[in-house]
Amino acid sequence: MKKFLFILILLLLLPFTIKLYGKDFGQSHSLFTDIKANKVGDILTVLIYEQSRASNKVQTKTEKSTDVSTKGGPGIGTLNFIPLFGASGKNSNIFDGKGENIRNGSLRAKMSVTVVTVKDNGDLVIEGSRTIGISGDRETLTLTGVVRQKDISSNNTIDSYLIADAEIHYSGKGNASSGARPGFFTRFFNWLF
Repeated sequence: MKKFLFILILLLLLPFTIKLYGKDFGQSHSLFTDIKANKVGDILTVLIYEQSRASNKVQTKTEKSTDVSTKGGPGIGTLNFIPLFGASGKNSNIFDGKGENIRNGSLRAKMSVTVVTVKDNGDLVIEGSRTIGISGDRETLTLTGVVRQKDISSNNTIDSYLIADAEIHYSGKGNASSGARPGFFTRFFNWLF
């Protein structure tokens, strides 16, 4: 019976002994809970599904018309040799203006970010960047924002629309980006006119 109690006590104390030597036992390797980002330095995967559409349509139409006419006849009395004056005038002004602006944007990506700060309320401040180089072209995706821990899924991912104060920047440098940019004279004439 004493051997059984001794073995039972050893088994009960074993996790605490491992925690002393392993320091983070039970936090990052739990058998009962999912591993989620919760402290500075943890990595979180963000699923970026952003789509935006904006449309603006303006139509203005004005019309103004003025018609003036004055007639005269022969003079009166002894001054009948001086004809009376006659005048006629017509003015018309028509304006028809239309404008339409439509913008569409779509971005789909998957990237990992790092927790840089934990706020007092438990929210996580995240930031990260991902750069891909292909044949001299460089595509860079950067992301910053604030995440609630309860929004993080069990597989340690979060959708981008759940990130507060999100700033997502996608930019590229290289031959493909510069080839798609209008030339100097085209930009100059567009600015001029």
